[in-house]
Amino acid sequence: MATLADSFLADLDELSDEDNFVAKEDADAENMEEDIDGDLADLESLNYDDLDSVSKLQQTQRYNDIMQKVEDALRTDSNISNQGFVLEDDPEYQLIVECNALSVDIENEIIIIHNFIRDKYRLKFPELESLVHHPIDYARVVKKIGNEMDLTLVDLEGLLPSAVIMVVSVTASTTSGKPLPDEILQKTIDACDRALALDSAKKMVLNFVESRMGFIAPNLSAIVGSAVAAKLMGTAGGLAALAKMPACNVQLLGAKKKNLAGFSTATSQFRVGYIEQTEIFQSTPPPLKMRACRLISAKSTLAARVDSTRGDPTGKTGRAFKDEILKKIEKWQEPPPAKQPKPLPVPDSEPKKKRGGRRLRKMKERYATTEMRKLANRMQFGVPEESSLGDGLGEGYGMLGQAGSGKLRVSAAQSKLAAKVVKKFKEKRYGSSGATSGLTSSLAFTPVQGIELSNPQAHLNQLGSGTQSTYFSETGTFSKIRKN
Repeated sequence: MATLADSFLADLDELSDEDNFVAKEDADAENMEEDIDGDLADLESLNYDDLDSVSKLQQTQRYNDIMQKVEDALRTDSNISNQGFVLEDDPEYQLIVECNALSVDIENEIIIIHNFIRDKYRLKFPELESLVHHPIDYARVVKKIGNEMDLTLVDLEGLLPSAVIMVVSVTASTTSGKPLPDEILQKTIDACDRALALDSAKKMVLNFVESRMGFIAPNLSAIVGSAVAAKLMGTAGGLAALAKMPACNVQLLGAKKKNLAGFSTATSQFRVGYIEQTEIFQSTPPPLKMRACRLISAKSTLAARVDSTRGDPTGKTGRAFKDEILKKIEKWQEPPPAKQPKPLPVPDSEPKKKRGGRRLRKMKERYATTEMRKLANRMQFGVPEESSLGDGLGEGYGMLGQAGSGKLRVSAAQSKLAAKVVKKFKEKRYGSSGATSGLTSSLAFTPVQGIELSNPQAHLNQLGSGTQSTYFSETGTFSKIRKN
């Protein structure tokens, strides 16, 4: 059994363990605070208020070198058509590959600057970002509006569609935003200028790639054209990336998110990207444009895969794909074949086999029209028929009741079939051995004797024999009279 001194020592050991655990927790908390302070220092060093710390692409040496090479190439207007095909180690081909990669970086940089502009301009017009989705359009509108509160004084014609301009003007009249300070407004305008400058640089890169597209992707250019092929390659990130992309995604490359701002979607077109700028798509009738877009996207993907492997530098495969697309669209527009009149079948001159005999006669007799139905179906000339509701309303009775009896019921003669059925029923019920009915009784009630026993069958036989004797006696008398 433990003594009091042992229990005191155990308590002291537990307290020492708790002190060590608390000291370890304090050390971990200090390390975590140091990490948090370091992260905050990194975040503070970014300084989101400074545009240069957010957008750094234009300050890189790679961007400046590629843009300088592109300007020199466009100025000298050199081409590589004399070589017949593009080699992987050709410097101009390497420049085209770098331009495709740079166009993707420029697109990402524009999105970053768009977020910067949106965060700053949200204090002035918070609803604008939900009305204008495209980054370049948003930057142009922000630069045009500035700090103006009355948008009726700002001309947005040419920057946005008419419907969106009207919605923006109405929304600006009820916005909760306030004018921006001069410092924040200047940073916002500078960000808009930088976004527009990057967009111009991207267009220059695409123009350069477009001018060399006939040698980089001859089959793709044969289908969609050099301009659209350059845009597809620039958005996808190069010819290899475009070749790996499925056709359903190629169809949406370059598509903008449409904002109808509450207007009807009945007249809005389907989502199509750069494919809608092709000559084939523009010449297709509106009901067939969606099918044509899918077909162009599928053939463009196949052509890009042929170009990525240098399968056909002459572009013959692309021209064959284009001819196939045009033939299919022309086939879709053909009217359906006229419906041929179906001739009547050749009449069968041979007599058909008809069933006859006793069974057919019985069936006809069973389903024959009764006399009552025949009279109801007939009408007498000059005599109005009676009806169930009177005055000619309801079901008409035809010639029923017009035979002079004044009754609607017609006594129908019993058919042979009915007589046979009755006879068969009696034989089945009473038997064919002459047994009496179970309803007959041997007790008779008379007014003189009251109840007496009698044989009903004997009485019936007596009546039957008496009738026969009377008949024969009468016939005998009749014969005697005739003889006399």
